[in-house]
Amino acid sequence: MTRALVIAPQWIGDAVMTEPLLRRLHARGEQLAVGALPWVAPVYRAMPQVAQVIELPFRHGGLQFRERRALGKQLHGRFDSAYVLPNSLKSALLPLLAGIPRRIGYLGESRVGLLTHRLKNPKGKPPMVAFYSALAGEPGIEQDTPRLQLDPGFIAQVLRQHGLVDGGYVVMAPGAEYGPAKRWPHFGALAQELAQPVLLLGSGKEAQLCEAIRAQAGGDCRNLAGQTSLDEAFALIAGAGNVVSNDSGLMHVAAAFGAPQVALFGSSSPLHTPPLNPRAQVVWLKQDPDYLPPLDCSPCFQRECPLGHLRCLHDVTPQRVRTLLHP
Repeated sequence: MTRALVIAPQWIGDAVMTEPLLRRLHARGEQLAVGALPWVAPVYRAMPQVAQVIELPFRHGGLQFRERRALGKQLHGRFDSAYVLPNSLKSALLPLLAGIPRRIGYLGESRVGLLTHRLKNPKGKPPMVAFYSALAGEPGIEQDTPRLQLDPGFIAQVLRQHGLVDGGYVVMAPGAEYGPAKRWPHFGALAQELAQPVLLLGSGKEAQLCEAIRAQAGGDCRNLAGQTSLDEAFALIAGAGNVVSNDSGLMHVAAAFGAPQVALFGSSSPLHTPPLNPRAQVVWLKQDPDYLPPLDCSPCFQRECPLGHLRCLHDVTPQRVRTLLHP
């Protein structure tokens, strides 16, 4: 059996998009260990095809060569191949320092000497599943759907701790790491209209944003941003009756668990990062023929609206989103 080390992306949404690749590698007999930063590691613990998750002791940013060399010595001789999923130069260092003979990845940041098998960087913004799946060197998984799994007993335990019933509450993920141009401004107004409990999920950095939404919503609206582990947040998403989110990492998590969801797109495009879930409803005014005047500025892929109006998200009403929720 081939032993493979997979170097994971640093963002949750990108990590979810790698699941079809890992499923194919496992199916053809590769034993997989994933090297992931701590905030991404829970994604890979929810993939049964992953035999081991190695939490990388690296900080965001910086080369940290000494730490990579030390970990490389620990991993030396343990793997036959490596799949380097990020495009950065530093992400390709660990497999080289670990002496892994076969190292596969995109050319990325001039990594000619670091990788033994290199794919050319694709033009434009291809769908992310296809981007990662191409590293398997086989056709047929470009349009596959990512899947995550949790122990049903763990999900039930988390729901009991919060006094929740499976399918009896709504999860909202109002944050977006990239910036304000991806954040729908009407979560509080929507929460006001719902009879079910509403859980606001996100990181500690999004706690203030979620608290403002909770204060506006009133009723049984709970701000859990920064109050749960990522594994617990996944369980709450997996048990939700509906998930409403921006284009964010938690949107892709909800899709991979097959949760009923409404995904709101503004400055970004569902043609590039859609929720790959047959139960997903995507709202993107760019493709709405009834929305006038047309949004020629979308998608701009900017962190903040360069025109200052944020029409692409502001004009999506809470009433419209409510009509799309699973009954």
